[in-house]
Amino acid sequence: MEVRLLLLALICLHSAPRWASAQQPEEATVIVKGSTKIAETDENYICATIDWWPPEKCNYNQCPWGQSSILNLDLDHPFLAQAIQAFDNLRIRLGGSLQDRVVYDVGTESPCSPFRNMSNGLFGFSVGCLGMDRWDKLNGLFQKTGAIVTFGVNALYGRYNVRRSIWAGKWNSTNAYDFVKYTISKGYPVGSWEFGNELSGHGIGAKVDAKLYGKDVIEFKSILQQLYKAPLSQPLLLAPGGFFDQQWYSQLLQTSGHGVVNALTHHVYNLGGGDDVHLIRKILDPKYLDRAEDTYRDMQLTIQRHGTWASAWVSESGGVFNNGGPQVSNTFINSIWYLDQLGMASKYNTKVFCRQTLIGGNYGLLDTQTFLPNPDYYSALLWNRLMGNGVLSIDTIAPRRLRAYAHCRRQQQGITLLLINLSNTTGYNVTLQNDINVSLGKRPDLEKRSSFTQRLKKAVSWLGSKSSSDTRKREEYHLTAKDGNLQSKTMLLNGVSLELGDDGSVPTMNPVLVAVDSPVYLAPTSIAFVVLPKFEAKACS
Repeated sequence: MEVRLLLLALICLHSAPRWASAQQPEEATVIVKGSTKIAETDENYICATIDWWPPEKCNYNQCPWGQSSILNLDLDHPFLAQAIQAFDNLRIRLGGSLQDRVVYDVGTESPCSPFRNMSNGLFGFSVGCLGMDRWDKLNGLFQKTGAIVTFGVNALYGRYNVRRSIWAGKWNSTNAYDFVKYTISKGYPVGSWEFGNELSGHGIGAKVDAKLYGKDVIEFKSILQQLYKAPLSQPLLLAPGGFFDQQWYSQLLQTSGHGVVNALTHHVYNLGGGDDVHLIRKILDPKYLDRAEDTYRDMQLTIQRHGTWASAWVSESGGVFNNGGPQVSNTFINSIWYLDQLGMASKYNTKVFCRQTLIGGNYGLLDTQTFLPNPDYYSALLWNRLMGNGVLSIDTIAPRRLRAYAHCRRQQQGITLLLINLSNTTGYNVTLQNDINVSLGKRPDLEKRSSFTQRLKKAVSWLGSKSSSDTRKREEYHLTAKDGNLQSKTMLLNGVSLELGDDGSVPTMNPVLVAVDSPVYLAPTSIAFVVLPKFEAKACS
């Protein structure tokens, strides 16, 4: 019997699916610790943004926004609604750099004008206006698609520019009050309101002192409590929607006090600017990717020390600032960065991760012109469908270029693994193990001394308590670039192109079924979601 099992494992180790590389793969092991959760995300972890940028927003002689902003997006495009509905309840954050220059056309006497170029304006634009007819139409889309809305409020209204980027003065809450009141009167469900955008720390374009900001957040909380009469209808208050600065964020929590800020929000653009010629090298460099971990860890510590009532959100993350990287942010290679960040952030109790953008710029999940999904759309959709909110710890015996994350399975029994291969030359045969079957204390030394036969025996060890002769299967979703071109806008799932139907319908994304006791082959520069329905994980039961 043992000989037959070893032969089966030998076949699995040396047989490769059609998307696999011909080069001899290396061995790797991932051990999942299913007894306890190390963190939890929100049920609606995946989030995408819609920004305010007008078509005139340009960087590096490119103007990639077109008609994709809150004010001019074609809300009736058939692909748009179907793309949102595919997530069941996609969280959408409305906000961005210009949100602190937006006036809401309710209870105002000034004409409602769009943003226009203005050399001495913040970010080179004038004040803009959101008309209530447009707000009505936006909510029509959100209610039709089941979207969960986060709206970013203008936190500079009433303030004045003192010098350079420093803004002072008390926030004028009247316009926000009228806007929230109108929203409630129309029955529009806003799940959370975010106060300001990138005004924290050194600020981007403008900055506000943390103590002053904290006092204004208290006032905004009071407005929400006053206008939302029923306690159960209270939306979340988010702040500050900026780049993490430990001292500034700590001061905000201390000034605003217990229970005022429900979630601390921060932004992640860790790859550099859109003109950076080294973006692909950075994405494939594990040491570079690991730098972001410090931010997630420090955010978690700040909350533990100064605001245990609050949670951590990433309310905007495009990886590459200034519109994203052309032919990078909208291609397959970016999914390696994106999914790695989703996995990394989740380990530190990040509840929500908002991708910049749903549509707009070079980093949209949907193409700005055609509304067709870019590769990251499918990556986000697979995460949303397969990765549950319980985060599990793992051990790996593998090179750093093999990234691995484990979650409880989404709303079903078992677990889901996310495997990412940063190497463009080496594939891996990944043996999956449950930590209840191995001695963790001795594992690394034993692995170095183990013979090929011993490693084969590990390959057939059952990920649970039943016999390895059981015929049960696992699900595998392998993502690769078309024709091996990492900058392709076409993503393959198990070797088949992912493309919308003629009516704009999202394609069915079926897995391949593989014997549960065989290694997972992970091709060079590829991604795999692996679902183990019968994996024994007490934390997920």
